[in-house]
Amino acid sequence: MGIFKGAWAGVCLFALMACGATGGTGTSAPDDTAPQRVTSSASVAAELAPAASRAAQPNIVVVMLDDFSMDLVQTMRSVQRMRKAGASYPHSFVTDSLCCVSRSSFFTGQYPHQTGVRTNTSNKGTSKLGGWPAYDTHGNPERAFNVRLQEAGYHTGFVGKFLNEYEWSPGRALPPVVPGWTTFNTVFGSAYDGWDFASTSLVDQRLRLVQHPAPPASASNSVKDKAYAGAVIGDMAMDFVTANEAAGAPYFLEVALYAPHNRTNPEGHYAGDPLFPPMFRDRTGKRSCGRVACGKLTIDDLPGFADQRSDNRPRLANGKRARAWNTTRTLPAAAAVRDLRDRARMAQSADRLVKRILSSVGPNTYVVLTSDNGFHLGQNGMGRGKGTPYDTDVRVPLLVTGPGVVPGTRKEVTSNIDLAPTFEELAGLAPAPYRSGLSLVPTLADPKLVRQSHAFLEHTQQTLTGNDPDAAFSGSELDRIPSYTAVRSRTALLARFDLDPRPGKVTWGYEYYSYKSDRFERRNTFANKKQAPEVAALMAKLTAFDGCQEVGDQPVTEACRVVRQ
Repeated sequence: MGIFKGAWAGVCLFALMACGATGGTGTSAPDDTAPQRVTSSASVAAELAPAASRAAQPNIVVVMLDDFSMDLVQTMRSVQRMRKAGASYPHSFVTDSLCCVSRSSFFTGQYPHQTGVRTNTSNKGTSKLGGWPAYDTHGNPERAFNVRLQEAGYHTGFVGKFLNEYEWSPGRALPPVVPGWTTFNTVFGSAYDGWDFASTSLVDQRLRLVQHPAPPASASNSVKDKAYAGAVIGDMAMDFVTANEAAGAPYFLEVALYAPHNRTNPEGHYAGDPLFPPMFRDRTGKRSCGRVACGKLTIDDLPGFADQRSDNRPRLANGKRARAWNTTRTLPAAAAVRDLRDRARMAQSADRLVKRILSSVGPNTYVVLTSDNGFHLGQNGMGRGKGTPYDTDVRVPLLVTGPGVVPGTRKEVTSNIDLAPTFEELAGLAPAPYRSGLSLVPTLADPKLVRQSHAFLEHTQQTLTGNDPDAAFSGSELDRIPSYTAVRSRTALLARFDLDPRPGKVTWGYEYYSYKSDRFERRNTFANKKQAPEVAALMAKLTAFDGCQEVGDQPVTEACRVVRQ
C-alpha cells in the first residue's frame, strides 16, 4: 500500500474515532546567556483532512525509554496493561541501535543515510556525522514531524532527553531553539547520573535555564527521590498532560526518559550508586524489580549469554571465513545479573510514570511506549552495550493504546521510521513525501493487517570520545563494531559488515541467523546450503535497499517504499 493510500485510510478510521505550561522542580537561572536564534521552519504544505475530522484531532503521548531491552518488559506492569488494552508490535525494530541515530530517525521518519546522522556525536567537532551538529546541519529540525503537527494546530511538547551534543554547561550559551515545539523542557545530559542537572523552558521563543541541584548526601531518600531525573521529568510531563487535557487544542507530547541508561561518570553522584542508578525507593525489597522478584532475574533472562563466538564469525560472499570483529571480553555472569536487576529497578520509575499517564489521559488520547534501542549484557559472548544488528540491540517494545485501537498482537514488521507518518496521519495530515516510514494507523483497527515484513538497519563505525555518554563503560566495544547494513524479517537476520577499516576500502563479511529454532544468534549459517533460498531472498532485499539513495527532503520513490514488503 502506498503512503498516500494509507493516509486516506487513516482519515476514514479517524472519523470513526471522533466519538469518542509545564513546570517541575528547579530554580530558574538569570537569562544572561546570548540571545537565542529561532531556526527558521521550512514550512511544508499541510494536506489537512476535512474540517469535521480535524475538529476531533486526537491527542498523542509518546514515552521514549533509553536503552530499554526486551528482557525488562516482564518487570513493567504498565506494559502488561497496555498489551491488554491496545496494540502490541513484537516485531518492532530501530534503524540503528545507537541513541542519537535512532532518535533522528524517529523524529524524521527517515533512515540514517537520509538524515545524515550516523553516529552519536560529532567527535568533538571534527566531523558532521553525528549528534546535534549533524542533525541541525542536514536540516532535520525542519523536517521533524512535530513541525507539521504544530502547523496543524497542535500544542507540541517535549520533556526530557533530546539529542547528544544538544547541551549546555556553565559558561556556555544555551543551544538554539528547536523549531516546532510549543513547550520545550529538554533535560541536559548530566541527568544520566540521576541528580544535579539543568533543563530548559521556552518563553516567547527563547530558552530559559532551570537548575535542578542535587540534595546533599545527608538528605532523606525521599527528598533525593523527588530530585531524581526521572521524577523531575515525570512531574513536568504530568503538568503538561493535566493542562492540555483541559485545553481546547489537541496536543502532542514526547516524554523522553533517561532510564534505564547507565550513569556516565566513573563514580556515582551518591556513594554506593550502582552503574545503573535507580531511585532510592527502588533499591531494596524483593519487589524492587517490579512484577518479577529481583532474585528471579538470572542469566536465563539473557538468552545467548556467553555463547561461543567462534561460530558467529562473518563469511565472505564465497562462504570462506572472514575477519572476526566480535573480539570483546565477555561480561562476567555476576556482573550481568547485577546489571540486569539494577536496570529493572531503574525501569520502575518509568513504569509508575506510564501508569500515571494512562490514568490521566482522556478517551481521545493515544499513548505510545517505545525505546530508542535495546541493550546487551553478555549475550553473544559480548560485554555490555549496543550498536550491533542483533536482536538484543535492535528490537524494542512498541505498544499503542487509544481511541479505535483494537487490542491484540500485530504481525506487521515495524521500524521506528514508521512513527512519524503515524503521528501525521492521526493528526489528519498526509505523511510528508520524504518519510521512508509507513503509517501504522490502518493496523490500529485491524490486528490481522500485514503490509510490511522487513526492516532495514544501518550502522556506521565510530570512534567514541569523552563527550559520548557511552564512552566510559561500553565505548571500547562500540568502537569495535564495523559499519553494516542489515535486513530483518520476523524469523531471520542478514547483516553485511564492512570488515576493512581503511578509508575507501571495502571487504564485505556476512552473517545470517534464523530465529525459527533459536531465540538468539546462535550460529552464523550464511554458508549453509540449506539456508541458501532465504539468504538469497534477503540478499536481494539488501541489493534493492542499496538503490534507495534519497537524502534530505527528496521524495521517496515507490520502489523504496515497497522494498519492505
